[in-house]
Amino acid sequence: MTLEPNLNKILIVDFGSQFTQLIARRIRELGVFSEIISHKKIKKKYIGEGVKGIILSGGPLNVYENKKYSFDKNIIESNVPVLGICFGHQIISKVNGGKVKQSKHREFGLANIKKKMESPLTKNFFKGKKLIKVWMSHADQVSKLPKNFEVIASSQNSKYAIVENKIKKLYGVQFHPEVTHTQNGKKILSNFVFFICKIKKNWSSRDQKKKLITDIRRTVGKNKVICALSGGVDSSVVAQLLNKAIGKKLYCIFVNTGLLRKNEETQVKETFKKKLKMNLIYVNAENKFLKKLKNISDPEKKRKIIGNLFIKIFEFHAKKIKNVKFLAQGTLYPDLIESKSVTGSQTSKIKSHHNVGGLPKKMKLKLVEPLKFLFKDEVRKLGLELKLSKEIISRHPFPGPGLAIRMPGVITKEKINILKEADNYFIQALKEHGLYDKIWQAYAALLPVKTVGVMGDNRTYEYLCLLRAITSKDGMTADFYELKKSFSQMISNKIVNSIPGINRVVYDITSKPPSTIELE
Repeated sequence: MTLEPNLNKILIVDFGSQFTQLIARRIRELGVFSEIISHKKIKKKYIGEGVKGIILSGGPLNVYENKKYSFDKNIIESNVPVLGICFGHQIISKVNGGKVKQSKHREFGLANIKKKMESPLTKNFFKGKKLIKVWMSHADQVSKLPKNFEVIASSQNSKYAIVENKIKKLYGVQFHPEVTHTQNGKKILSNFVFFICKIKKNWSSRDQKKKLITDIRRTVGKNKVICALSGGVDSSVVAQLLNKAIGKKLYCIFVNTGLLRKNEETQVKETFKKKLKMNLIYVNAENKFLKKLKNISDPEKKRKIIGNLFIKIFEFHAKKIKNVKFLAQGTLYPDLIESKSVTGSQTSKIKSHHNVGGLPKKMKLKLVEPLKFLFKDEVRKLGLELKLSKEIISRHPFPGPGLAIRMPGVITKEKINILKEADNYFIQALKEHGLYDKIWQAYAALLPVKTVGVMGDNRTYEYLCLLRAITSKDGMTADFYELKKSFSQMISNKIVNSIPGINRVVYDITSKPPSTIELE
């Protein structure tokens, strides 16, 4: 996605934090465009007229280990307001003559900060309270404040939790205002954007739609495009976006891997071929995927096998269509974040995604990934702008590898069928009880564990079914949804009594972090 050079924006300097993209997301929620650039690439000369503010992210580094990171300190002298978060806060202090050292008492998790004085950065942040809870995640801290800096707020272990230099328009916070765990954290970012940087709103779903359609037309030209369609929210929005941009030059290929949710292949064909009148090529490759996955239990091997075979099938069918030069995918920001750092920073890899970094070098198609800098809720809003149905837009996220990563261990046809039924019962029950739209993502998983049970007077030895339901705003952090006891009992009984092969149901109450949303 490209942008007009005169578009006002907040520039975010990435030092490798897992939350860098979340900062960008929060700024966009305010209706202002934000752009991320690696600390390795940012130079003062890149700070053009469109940059109205700079945010320095957190990161896994230590500011006193200069050789491990690069940073042009002159950007702090560019007369553009700068906000440092965590590591960024420490950099601002160090560059201006302050000191940073390892903390005697590390802070990880919630902490109370106390207001010391007023600041444009904290306007309406404390809401009349002296104390407010924030999310800390640091082992280092500012030990000596630079000259002309003032303390705005402190915590028990961080004397300089919020600091400012009004003259130079420099601000620092030791905590993470971008995460939902920080009370009223979005207000910090809002104050920085609107009161300090004085930038006006310029970003909306409508703006995105117009810009992306223009970009697609400019990129594709008169060539044809194949869309990797799964029927999920992401690929559906991509397909409709391309449909609006290039019409009949779009060919959607839907590959039935055998790892889809119950009746999903029928729903996809009904929606996209019959209702939306798109060029849809349906490929039933169930047997091919099962054969390749036989006796494979390692999750990364599963992902690679599925991804590579998926692309090979695309290549085969692409050759049947003349003048095809592009493959469209529904890659999102979180996909990139968990697979690699999109900016080249020191972000650690969590897991690979089948559509990120898994494309064979010999593939002759160029990628079109119009959603790769958008978060899930942005994609949903874009889908509504594109007139997609609420049923499609409200669907819970579904991973590219499908049920394969909700089935730890070896994959078999029998286990797939069992899991499809369990997942369907769970999702339908959530919808019937008005819970589905309150939950970000829910699914059933089949664990590679068998347990003893009793049904009637008979002993059973069958699989364990895990249910997971989480709440989230962006997929970067997540909490488990607290199901009522009556609902839990009902769905457990229904699954155990209705599906041969399962005799026990458990509920996953782990948040992200420390876990991920999916099991593999």
